[in-house]
Amino acid sequence: MTQKTNAVLPAFTYLTVNQFCDEYPAFKKGGVRSLIFNEYENRLAESGAIVRVGRKVLINVPKWFAWIESQNHGGA
Repeated sequence: MTQKTNAVLPAFTYLTVNQFCDEYPAFKKGGVRSLIFNEYENRLAESGAIVRVGRKVLINVPKWFAWIESQNHGGA
């Protein structure tokens, strides 16, 4: 007899830069890579949106968009 379980999806999604840009075309690869390169100056590192596993750079999507929202200082 098999038991059914309700799988809980994690509250995070990791994507590579290429996958992220394919999924969200408003962000271009060069622009995302520039933001990652300057992550300590633009406080992206503090947000936890960038995760490194060896040489691979992954984007934590919910934290990325939270960081994007934090960049809107009373704008539109």
